[in-house]
Amino acid sequence: MTTTTPTTTGATTSAPSRNRAPAAERLPDHRLVARATGTYIARIQPQYLSDTSSAVAELARLRRGAGKRVHQVQDLWGIGGTEELARLLDGRNDFIRFEYAEEAVFLASTLWALHQQSGRDKGMHDRRQNLGGAVRTLIRLKGASSEDEEDSPLRKRLVRVGTAESLSSVAVRLREIVLLLRGAREPLDYARLAGQLYRWQHRPDRAGVQREWGREFHLAAASATRKGKPTSDGETGDAIDRTLAPDEEYGGYAAGE
Repeated sequence: MTTTTPTTTGATTSAPSRNRAPAAERLPDHRLVARATGTYIARIQPQYLSDTSSAVAELARLRRGAGKRVHQVQDLWGIGGTEELARLLDGRNDFIRFEYAEEAVFLASTLWALHQQSGRDKGMHDRRQNLGGAVRTLIRLKGASSEDEEDSPLRKRLVRVGTAESLSSVAVRLREIVLLLRGAREPLDYARLAGQLYRWQHRPDRAGVQREWGREFHLAAASATRKGKPTSDGETGDAIDRTLAPDEEYGGYAAGE
């Protein structure tokens, strides 16, 4: 006896949505998000530092979006790192969670613009400083002793970022930290932050990002150690976690670096 399997004619196969991902899927694309942010800032930051009028005007517009969500500031459509992101993803139908990427690039770019405001002595985007390390450096600049660091209000601000339950809360709490970093002229790696914010929005990856922020804080040594001076045990310290080296994390996002 022969069994015939019926076929369906006229059926259409829809392409998978780039905004859908299985609940347990981990995001493999964060390097593109970091690259988009880093490439954009690497291009506009030198122009701002040299007082180029177009760059000054662009940062003034970007600052209005700091601490907000991308859909809340329609005036910023067409400028910022989101344009660079669109170029990188052009034709890539395999990229998932595009809205996560857009939010991450937008938030990181606008926070950088706020951080850079009125400062032309140096760029506030610096690949050598992560979020946890920047907060710990700020604590030391405030004169806290090593015994007082764990109870520092600045450390508690970082903890509040890590324990936030919504991207809107993360945005507001990061803005508070960035304003403090701006006052101290302490830079931050905004490309790395963008990649972390992208992953944070995907629930299965959130705990990993939270661990990174905590690890960054704990691995940031005293200022003397950060300059390569010996620690009490005779070893040379480093504020950057080499297991998360920039070249590995981002794939070298800015030409000429």
